[in-house]
Amino acid sequence: MTFGYSLAMFILMAVIGAGVAGNVTYDGRSLIIDGQHKILFSGSIHYPRSTPQMWRSLILKAKSGGIDVIDTYVFWNIHEPQQGQFDFSGRNDIVRFIKEVQKQGLYVCLRIGPFIQGEWSYGGLPFWLHNVPGIVFRTDNEPFKYHMKRYAQMIIKLMKSENLYASQGGPIILSQIENEYGMVGRAFREEGKSYVKWAAKLAVELETGVPWVMCKQDDAPDPLINACNGRQCGETFKGPNSPNKPAIWTENWTSFYQTFGEETLMRSAEDIAFHVALFIAKNGSFVNYYMYHGGTNFGRNGSQFVTTSYYDQAPLDEYGLLRQPKWGHLKELHAAVKLCEKPLLSGLRTTISLGKLQTAFVFGKHADQCAALLVNQDKNDSTVKFLNSSHLLSPKSIIVLPDCKNVAFNTAKVNAQYNTRTREPRQILSSPQMWEEYTENVPSFSETPIRSESLLEHMNTTQDTSDYMWQIFRFQQPEQAASILKVNHVGHVLHAFVNGRLIGSMHGAFKAQRFLLEKNVTLINGTNTFALLSVMVGLPNSGAHLERRVGGSRSVKIWNGKQALYFNKYSWGFQVGLQGEKLHVYTDPGATNVQWKQYRDSKNQPLSWYKASFDTPEGKDPLALNLGSMGKGEAWVNGQSIGRYWVSFHTSKGSPSQIWYHIPRSFLKPKSNSLVILEEEREGNPLGITIDTVSVTEVCGHVSNLHPSPVISWRRKGHNRNERRHLKHRYERRPKVQLQCPYGRKITKVLFASYGTPNGNCQSYSLGSCHAPNSLAVVQKACLRKSRCSVAVWSKTFGDDSCPHTVKSLLVHAQCS
Repeated sequence: MTFGYSLAMFILMAVIGAGVAGNVTYDGRSLIIDGQHKILFSGSIHYPRSTPQMWRSLILKAKSGGIDVIDTYVFWNIHEPQQGQFDFSGRNDIVRFIKEVQKQGLYVCLRIGPFIQGEWSYGGLPFWLHNVPGIVFRTDNEPFKYHMKRYAQMIIKLMKSENLYASQGGPIILSQIENEYGMVGRAFREEGKSYVKWAAKLAVELETGVPWVMCKQDDAPDPLINACNGRQCGETFKGPNSPNKPAIWTENWTSFYQTFGEETLMRSAEDIAFHVALFIAKNGSFVNYYMYHGGTNFGRNGSQFVTTSYYDQAPLDEYGLLRQPKWGHLKELHAAVKLCEKPLLSGLRTTISLGKLQTAFVFGKHADQCAALLVNQDKNDSTVKFLNSSHLLSPKSIIVLPDCKNVAFNTAKVNAQYNTRTREPRQILSSPQMWEEYTENVPSFSETPIRSESLLEHMNTTQDTSDYMWQIFRFQQPEQAASILKVNHVGHVLHAFVNGRLIGSMHGAFKAQRFLLEKNVTLINGTNTFALLSVMVGLPNSGAHLERRVGGSRSVKIWNGKQALYFNKYSWGFQVGLQGEKLHVYTDPGATNVQWKQYRDSKNQPLSWYKASFDTPEGKDPLALNLGSMGKGEAWVNGQSIGRYWVSFHTSKGSPSQIWYHIPRSFLKPKSNSLVILEEEREGNPLGITIDTVSVTEVCGHVSNLHPSPVISWRRKGHNRNERRHLKHRYERRPKVQLQCPYGRKITKVLFASYGTPNGNCQSYSLGSCHAPNSLAVVQKACLRKSRCSVAVWSKTFGDDSCPHTVKSLLVHAQCS
């Protein structure tokens, strides 16, 4: 049988069995699929945070990265935005998403909640649920349980009708009910405990034919599996609450979500790999990365203060590009663990102390089926002896020995390349002739449709139909006077207008949402009108008694130089939303409902709408809207919201939390795309907006001769003689720098190459004291005009060794075009 024929047959059999599970059970070691114990790596990809046109590519890249399972929440509020009205179209088509996962040969973990948190507005609960009489969320409350049960039954029925459960031959092998209830359960006391039991009973009664989990729920009732969420579950997880349940990690945070005004919390590939390997060493068998691809909070779906870009530092970034070295390092980890799968699942584990903070976890029944993970918890290097061999362990690291002898993977040694992501302006909208503008009028008291003798709460009034609510009152002033306006506000942003003129704005922060707006005002003789625009930047998404959360102005008073006038109990007028929203001016039909004027390059007015047209840049690179010149608002492309922006809210380092906003190519037409911007602040300048392409243009590798060889080199043992001959060069067991450009690009220039002791790393480097003079020539010969290449970190590759007995490395930085 030829190598090509055997490879074709392997691919054919993989396709035939793609995404089909069958019987799924579990024991104290792992999930069992069709009678086989499995170690599974999972990645969270949320269908509404990307587009159907992106799903296949995202899933394939996850699969290529060694992912076995795609994990997703089910988002109640997008599927039932109004009670009894359902939406499973477009980005909401969960069935299409799951079938795409199945088509690509992966399993699915379905987390139905129905409360999900997930930095999603209102934690995924539809706002109409808030209005159900007598309801208390997430406790032993009959109204809530009625609607939760009804929704869960509807989702499960939909999945069954499409034969998507493993018990039906589908890809769903695991489900989750509720989400991180352990964080709030104490607030509900006994009612919380009974609710957990009820939710577990509901899950079992839904008869999916697959196991159920509860995360952060140490007392998850049988047969539900209690699972861990966090960054360090190898250290923090108490373990399954029964010896008959496997250790499952439902959320391994690959970075952390970002809020406006805060810096991104970075997490290194080495740290993630260390904690995954530690969890596996302690009998963990299922690890889900949250997120594997974060994506975009389109529209108004992000929760309070959360940026539109979600988990951009995940292994697949917001645009679906590989985030290196995170993606590649984890791919190597997954491959190394799979080499150990039989010993790991044998049921026999021995723990051996190798030092004060060094431990060997040894798995397997026989010498010919032995795997070991050697762990160094120390912050310093440590040399340990294991089975008559010495191993140098880096600080806070784990090495994987699939045969208990040779190192296949080291969590602290990154073989994967580093990528540089660049953005290039392709459409520059800098001409005033390109733009039209329409400015909102501040409504008068007589125009407000809602009246009250007291201040109204923001969320109850808007019902989540808009971020904006006008609060207007008027009073008579007998003479002109310099005064002070004071507004205590709970929420996110407040703009204050007096007699139609903006006098000031103020906002809170994610961790400090109460604030006092205090401004000097000049009152006129006669009627003075005060208009307060309350703005929410997403609804809350977590915590006990979510249904009780409030927002908006809590008290308003004016000191007119003689006395303080309080207006809490007063005649107020309210208007939900802006006029432009009501008229849908961000759509082509709605834009005809207002009179647009030619943009004037002058001091802008607050609450202005800007409209322009642009052609779609050629190529397939992802696109982003550069809003670095704007302040705060929302953007629409061809009537579809690409999310809220808040460029003017700077971090402590003085930079915006997010400048670029993803425009999916599926939103676009070849020509004449409509761009509409709602700008709240007067400083926003649309002439600085550009449409940029996003791409990986540079790759870099930095590998020493102490690094393990790529894990793929271990696969030679599994090939026959013809295959070994074909793969000999590629699978040679030596450390290598491996570079690969994105699809459609090739290496056109080697920017730096040094074999020896180069200083620095891929971010900043220089020649060291030891350098092979032919480094550049060797790398150019191996890599130029190729989409991928590898160069062995070996003295024979570069000729004479000018500095023997020295640990040497190869650092290569190349340009992709």
